[in-house]
Amino acid sequence: MHELKYYLQSHNETELHPSDLAKILREYDEATFSEAIKLIPKDLIGDVALELPDRFFDDLVDSLEVHELAHAVKELESDDQVEFMEELHEVDKNIASEVFEKLDKTDQAEITLLQSYDEDEAGAYMQTEVFTATENEIVQDVVKRFSRLKKSNELENVHNLFITTQESTLLYSIGLDDILTFDFKQTLKENIQENREQYEPRKAYDQEDIKEVVRSFEKYDLSVMPIINLQGVLLGRITSDDIYDIINEHATEQMYNLAGVNDDTEEDEEILKSTQKRATWLSLNLLTAILASLIIGLFADTLESMVALAVLMPIVASMGGNAGTQTLTVVVRQLALGDISQSDATRIIKKEVSISLLNGLIFAIIMGVIASIWFDKGMLGVVIALSMIINLLMAGLFGATIPLFLKRMDVDPAIGSTVILTTVTDVVGFFSFLGLATAILL
Repeated sequence: MHELKYYLQSHNETELHPSDLAKILREYDEATFSEAIKLIPKDLIGDVALELPDRFFDDLVDSLEVHELAHAVKELESDDQVEFMEELHEVDKNIASEVFEKLDKTDQAEITLLQSYDEDEAGAYMQTEVFTATENEIVQDVVKRFSRLKKSNELENVHNLFITTQESTLLYSIGLDDILTFDFKQTLKENIQENREQYEPRKAYDQEDIKEVVRSFEKYDLSVMPIINLQGVLLGRITSDDIYDIINEHATEQMYNLAGVNDDTEEDEEILKSTQKRATWLSLNLLTAILASLIIGLFADTLESMVALAVLMPIVASMGGNAGTQTLTVVVRQLALGDISQSDATRIIKKEVSISLLNGLIFAIIMGVIASIWFDKGMLGVVIALSMIINLLMAGLFGATIPLFLKRMDVDPAIGSTVILTTVTDVVGFFSFLGLATAILL
């Protein structure tokens, strides 16, 4: 508790940052956390709560009264309000309802609007707080209004002024740095009339896929993007900090999917839920392991007659698995970044197969020589070399085609890819190695 008190005393309220406060709070146990959260300025509790890992949210709800939670929500921007209310709803539906009822009608309407969108739609991630003006307003008046709104904390993180019609149809987007160069005594229309094209905004529709919005931010290095409906009416904005969060969430989700675990479940503190989800993929993995063992069983006589095969066999499967994982990871990540189009499939497959084949040849020679010397059998080196070429070739082929196929089927390429690939490399590795050994050595 001493560290938190020192931080609060050594900074005035405008210098306090939610991330710093959250970092301190993460170090406390449940009892100390309940006391510490009450020392946080009421206006910052909402921001701090969203910076904390989900496991702290229950303790935060238990430590605060309904009116305190409602105040925390009121101080947040609209998109953060939705996130806070969704987490609160997961903890306690009744408290969430009470908090919602204490919000003013405007906040309620904005939360309801954002919650009406699907999680993959741009509208679900936008902030409804925007700074707007009409073409015929005097620049000086606009700047004064902006100053007043900023001082009263009604606007935060403003990057652009959006010019709209009286009916809120979006016309232009002007960076605040550009406004400083304008003639303050003229209207906005007079200032931009010679360079209208320069201020035509890159915009997204509220029902557009959020992945497309993320790609636009990355491609055009945007700091903000206005969100409109099909009629062109300005509904809100998405800022770069929201995009960073989306990118991080998607990257985390992909990593979890590649490992066969669920990101939402892993953030949950309930052990049984995590166990159940992981057990599902482990069950599939067990079935694939049994399948690989059945392949080995087909060559039991071969293994009994030559112990060296049992020693070398895991090397073939392991090299194939690692080579396939490399290809799989590269393709899945490039798909996520939008670097691979549908027409690129053939190019990607050729590239990855070529890389795997070259690596197969290199390590086939190395392992062939090692095996020949190790067991003093020249043909054994030939067998493992051929098997390694075959398995690495198949690893490259399936490591590229599995995620491309899943993407074509509109399934997350990361889901299940590793399990399928492991099955292929194990089965092909064992079958090729033991099959060639049976044909050549016996």
